[in-house]
Amino acid sequence: LVSAMNRVQLLGRVGQDPIMRQVEGKNPVTIFSLATNEMWRTGDSEVGQGALLLVCTLGDISQKTTWHRISVFRPGLRDVTYQYVRKGSRIFVEGKIDYGEYTDKNNVRRQATTIIA
Repeated sequence: LVSAMNRVQLLGRVGQDPIMRQVEGKNPVTIFSLATNEMWRTGDSEVGQGALLLVCTLGDISQKTTWHRISVFRPGLRDVTYQYVRKGSRIFVEGKIDYGEYTDKNNVRRQATTIIA
């Protein structure tokens, strides 16, 4: 029995070559950005008739790009990601969402959302 679930699946393009970071006293992590796109046609109208659904294209196509920060901690996956994933690659990522905070170089507290692959 599952009482709660935190799971995300993303299919997109890698924004930059992955980098590997290591914070003192912690295991290394591979980090990269992933862009996902959502497209829709503005002004669509739907005409339904039983099981048949027609979509009339009356408007322009709009697109929204969302950038995701991906972190890979698992040793085998972390190393393979760092070695083979490259900017522009189309990849599928599965993981969980992590919400955290950090202090930037100007000593300002910031919030960060990360996908833990």
